[in-house]
Amino acid sequence: MPNAIARTEDIELRLLLEAIFLKYHYDFRNYALASIKRRLTQARDQFGCRSFSQLQDMVLNESGMMDELLGYLTVQVSELFRDPAYFRAIREKVVPHLKTYPSLKVWIAGCSSGEELYSFAILFREEGLEERTMFYATDINADALRKAEMGVYALERMKLFTENHRLSGGKSSLSDYYTAGYGAATFDKSLRKRTVFSDHSLVTDAVFAETQFVSCRNVLIYFTRDLQGRAIGLFKDSLTRNGFLGLGAKETLRFSPHADEFTEFSRDERLYQKRGGI
Repeated sequence: MPNAIARTEDIELRLLLEAIFLKYHYDFRNYALASIKRRLTQARDQFGCRSFSQLQDMVLNESGMMDELLGYLTVQVSELFRDPAYFRAIREKVVPHLKTYPSLKVWIAGCSSGEELYSFAILFREEGLEERTMFYATDINADALRKAEMGVYALERMKLFTENHRLSGGKSSLSDYYTAGYGAATFDKSLRKRTVFSDHSLVTDAVFAETQFVSCRNVLIYFTRDLQGRAIGLFKDSLTRNGFLGLGAKETLRFSPHADEFTEFSRDERLYQKRGGI
């Protein structure tokens, strides 16, 4: 009986994902099932639904419900200079290469509420690359993009952010980049003056720019292997020859169909370089 209930739940779950795709064009059908089920179970319980079918009815028929559900379907967990060794490797190993370009485009894919973007903007300012760089910060969650564009974070998070910045090789005080008040830290709007914020799905959308660096961390772990392959293919097509790709600590190109088109640039920090070729 428990197995039959679980099978019914999985059928309802897949029908819910199909309904979301058909009506709203958000495609979560090839996300890792265990992860998406866990998040939708939380949403189902939070909205007081007895089943995924009831949740589907709400999503299809109640105004604003899809926007709320996106908060469960897209993971919004990040921090400034998360995994400081990653940013130190960029600072020490990648930046010397980037300095050879007269202009740069950097794509922060799955930018969430903007912590990764501000990390790059600060690092590039400290390394003298800001004025020649255009940043593209993309996510499928419109609410997350709005938060990223505002650049306001809880003041209590600044202690962790400051330590991460220091460990990343920061050349100034993080407090130089924000003002504090009313329990919040607001990052200087000049940090995003060269940023384009845009809705973009790694599942359904195409490449939109030629870039020298793509950073997409802790997004692929929620995808099936086929979907990971699609996303990495987008990054490959976006990158110029010898461009750089940064992934999360638990992500790798090892099983990707595009693995042969990259070299491991800094293995421990999951930094890859697209092969030169003609």
